[in-house]
Amino acid sequence: MQTALLKKSPLFLAISAALLLASGQPLASDDTADQNAEELPLSESLALSIDLPRIRVVAPTAQNLSLTPGAVYSVTQEDIEEVQPRSTEDILRRVPGIYIKREEDSAVVTNIGVRGLPAGDYKTLVLEDGVPVQFGIFVGNSRYYNPRVQRMEGAEVLKGASSLRFGPNNIGGVINFLTRMPEDGVAVTGQLGSWNTREAMLDIGGTSASREARFGVIATHAKSDGWNDKAWDMTDIMVRAGSAIGDAQFIGVKFSYYENDANISYRGFFPDAFDAGANFNPAPDDFFLTDRLAFDVNHAWDINRNLSLQTVFFWSETSRDYWRFLIDGATTNADGLTVWNYTDTVQGNNRTAERYGFDTRLVVTHSLFGLDNEAQFGLRYFEEEMLDQTVRADRATPRNPSGPLLRNRLDSADSLALFAQNRFVINDALSLTAGLRVESYEQKRNDLRRASDPVQTFSNTEWLPGIGATYQFNPAVQFYASAYVAFAPPLVGSVVGSADVPTEAEKSVNFDLGLRGGRDSFSYEFTAFQMDFSNQVDPGISNIRAPNEGSALIQGAEASLAYNFDNGFSLNGNVTWIPTAEFGEDRPGDAVEGNRLPYSPEWAANLTVSYRIGGLRTAVMLNYTDEVFGDGMNRTQIDPLSNMGGLIPSYYTLDFTAGYDINHGLSVFGSIKNLTDKRYIAGLRQGIYAGPERSFDIGLRYQF
Repeated sequence: MQTALLKKSPLFLAISAALLLASGQPLASDDTADQNAEELPLSESLALSIDLPRIRVVAPTAQNLSLTPGAVYSVTQEDIEEVQPRSTEDILRRVPGIYIKREEDSAVVTNIGVRGLPAGDYKTLVLEDGVPVQFGIFVGNSRYYNPRVQRMEGAEVLKGASSLRFGPNNIGGVINFLTRMPEDGVAVTGQLGSWNTREAMLDIGGTSASREARFGVIATHAKSDGWNDKAWDMTDIMVRAGSAIGDAQFIGVKFSYYENDANISYRGFFPDAFDAGANFNPAPDDFFLTDRLAFDVNHAWDINRNLSLQTVFFWSETSRDYWRFLIDGATTNADGLTVWNYTDTVQGNNRTAERYGFDTRLVVTHSLFGLDNEAQFGLRYFEEEMLDQTVRADRATPRNPSGPLLRNRLDSADSLALFAQNRFVINDALSLTAGLRVESYEQKRNDLRRASDPVQTFSNTEWLPGIGATYQFNPAVQFYASAYVAFAPPLVGSVVGSADVPTEAEKSVNFDLGLRGGRDSFSYEFTAFQMDFSNQVDPGISNIRAPNEGSALIQGAEASLAYNFDNGFSLNGNVTWIPTAEFGEDRPGDAVEGNRLPYSPEWAANLTVSYRIGGLRTAVMLNYTDEVFGDGMNRTQIDPLSNMGGLIPSYYTLDFTAGYDINHGLSVFGSIKNLTDKRYIAGLRQGIYAGPERSFDIGLRYQF
């Protein structure tokens, strides 16, 4: 890896000290069930069991959920057990409006599209326990880190004006992954699967005798030869601890470490190889190496019954070294299939990003104008920087750089956001919510190879208002609507190094109109939406495309429903329809006015039929993805020169999962993914990415 950016700052030292103090509490096993602390004031939840504080984006109680003027979806621990996912992308299929461009079986690099936004072109904020985890928000590509599913117990997805409370990158809304809370005792999980996949996980947790402190460790190591020989070797460790401070305060800390060496690249198959059923790695010597360290410190304080404060301090450092052999055109292999012709030169595009900051939120209930009100005030500050280096090596020593640095620059940014919102409860049926978010940031680029050159800077402030309402028509039907201005900041590469510098961030005026509800065993949610972009901004690659890309319009609807039958069967499904996802004007060489946005399917649907009885649980899951274009030119054939673009046909996959609890401590589980062995194109990027073939997994978990 390249030189780390980590500095032994006071914040880093304080977090380390807090972790040591919190983890030093005496532990004792206890079988008392945990209660989610957000559902009760802290002082009341202490009597049940200590849970560790974290920032939620979806209110966990039904009453607060009903007052949210936007689409809200939650993925539960039960959903995760049913899906038996290989990645966090797998569990997001449960959420309407989300499209997955699945390029690798374990999703080392993320490819998520929300509400017609092109997959991989993030304009959606991704959090873990309320903390931003994307590789770069202002300075680098967001796709280069994907949280591991092994540590997750759920996910929250929030859209509409309520997502203004979080940002930036909130055009598509907010995805908040929830990590698992410690469970008392020790659990061991082992799993084997196709492509020589092996996974082992250790879960240790305990609660102090006073029930005022908790500690837990979740450690996972997994290896696989990978689909199409795209091998990976992953280690993920999470340590968390916390303790009550008196009757009204709680502090929690979380440390995480992640490392993954993945044999993946941007190279795909040529059409003749794909048509012939090729299953080799098109770039067998390319490697994508990632590691990440992170600390979070959470503090929650119930000041009184009308006033509460929650604050999180966070720090992370992520390194991504991408070693790729350069190519010299194409040739044929022994089977007569067209393949890439690799040279003896290896190029390392290596980046290390550091981020630190804090997010604090004050909630006040009051009676202004004689109404029941809830006000929220937020302040978030963070800094991030990325060391971006390009080096060369040769085949004999592929990860040992030789020669001078071809690129050596430091991109950095600091951001300050203020947020205020008030919810007016007009009567038992109607509530109105109005909010304003202000984002101010400064971006810098320092070319370290040219020390005498001035540092290039760009500063900007955005004012982002929003308003929403909910109306409870009857116990089974609630209407909601919202309008707000959302934004995604241009990366450093878009605002420096170009004569066509954007004067503001990428913004969209978003509208949501929906209804939700249910009765007894039935629940549903339906939302119609529109995202109107005045000017989209290139994601930050200088001198390749003009930063100012022009207007775009997305219109569509999403729906979900669930029904639990009395005989053990249940039904869960979602559908997304996006008839309009179009460019508003020509983008020379990249798109034509009226053309459809790339990787934006008109239809997407997921259906799960599950059955549970006693200790047995089974599920059959159907996923359908409509056809998509690989570029804005909407070509129907793959470009023979770049091997990019083209029309990707629609496809479906069918999965089967099952699990059985043999006794209180022992359970077995297994799955068959892509049951019909459907061969399909998952994506186009310097060739064809074939979707994973039929695969099998079987595992065992024992709780001591």
